Amino acid sequence: MISKYHIEMTRAALAPHFSERALELIITANIRQDALQNQFGHDEIHYDNNAIDAGNRYINEQRGYVLAALMSPGNLGACVAFGRLLHTAQDFYAHTNYVTLWLDEYKDQPPAPPEIDPLRKDLMQSPGLHSGKIYLPWDALYFIKPLRPLVLKLLPKDSHGWMNLDTPDQGLKFDYAIAAATKRTAHEFDLLRKILTPEMFARFTNK
Repeated sequence: MISKYHIEMTRAALAPHFSERALELIITANIRQDALQNQFGHDEIHYDNNAIDAGNRYINEQRGYVLAALMSPGNLGACVAFGRLLHTAQDFYAHTNYVTLWLDEYKDQPPAPPEIDPLRKDLMQSPGLHSGKIYLPWDALYFIKPLRPLVLKLLPKDSHGWMNLDTPDQGLKFDYAIAAATKRTAHEFDLLRKILTPEMFARFTNK
């Protein structure tokens, strides 16, 4: 997803729980994951190229870094790791076909986007779960809007260009991706709240 939506989701899910300073640290780390150096050779950060297992491991690693950082004074390292974690967790719903798999069960009358379950174990472990493949240079040219119609004619249907739910331009499924990613953001916060000591939690949230 583009930065605007990462910011909106993170604020919607976390604003009541963090100080503005801590929230800004988390958001900055989140959107920096889309820096150019993270776009190539780091499929795990964005769940690209079917890097499902690698993306899951990356989230677990960043969660571990949050805990490790909070063993020391301050919360900078913890907020940065949490922001990185959230970017990947949010991209899961925009870059995989999870939303499609969920909606396929409600073909006649799909529920409203806020009803989506972002953590259906059977779907997250489904052999049919996959993410968009990056076909260079075409997927890079996809981001040049005037060229997009031509590029899509050249890209396979399993490409990032066809599969992504990064913006509202992708249609109604985008709303489901946003709803699922926002719920997942709150879930990741709740996981940490359960395992952090009261002192670590207070320092993490800077409240």
